[in-house]
Amino acid sequence: MRVRHGLRDLLRGLRHRESTPQGRPAAADSELLLRVLCHEFRTPVSTLGALTRLLADERRELTADDRRAISELARDQAAHLQSLLRDATAGTGVLTLPPQPEPAVPLAGILREAAALVPADRRRARVTRRAASCPVPAGRSRQVLVNLVENALRHGPPDGQVGLYASLRGPGLSILVTDEGRVDDALLVALRRPAPAVGMSGLGLWIARQLVATDGGALRAHRLRPRGVALEVLLPMARPLG
Repeated sequence: MRVRHGLRDLLRGLRHRESTPQGRPAAADSELLLRVLCHEFRTPVSTLGALTRLLADERRELTADDRRAISELARDQAAHLQSLLRDATAGTGVLTLPPQPEPAVPLAGILREAAALVPADRRRARVTRRAASCPVPAGRSRQVLVNLVENALRHGPPDGQVGLYASLRGPGLSILVTDEGRVDDALLVALRRPAPAVGMSGLGLWIARQLVATDGGALRAHRLRPRGVALEVLLPMARPLG
């Protein structure tokens, strides 16, 4: 599966439109580019902070699998932060590099890393065997799921449950991130908006939609009963690894 890194493509596209007279004004694209970068800096920084707090919390017992997942996610988020720093400081050239293939990895490892952000007593997870073995783009999938899990932790009830579920649905792969919050108008607007609003509100969901769309997928919201919200990532099936 040869696909491109979604965020770098997004940034490259914004830079390209700056030089296109028919596109949006250069100042508007530059402002959006800056907001995207600021948001994407926030994600690995806050993730690394959360992982550090988990490791330092002596009240919580971490299993060997938890510690392994935390270490892997911390490593990947640090690498992502370094990549963003290079993109931000290298100028136009890095945004016009030829597309790079994105390695595919089994979904199980990405889910394990994203779930490590949630305290064990608030975590719910269920993944079918076939879904766990599905290959997904490593960087984009990690970025999307970490963003969605952080959103669930930020906007759901402080002590509410956060769930990660994955299964095959029709011809594709369904990944659900759930919390005990609610589907409100702001969420629905953010999922429909063709371009992000001014400021940082809804920007994370807009970025996640662009990354999912890179792989021909979609991001949807569902109301849960008796309460709760689920954000569903739908991806087309890729050929099994190996």
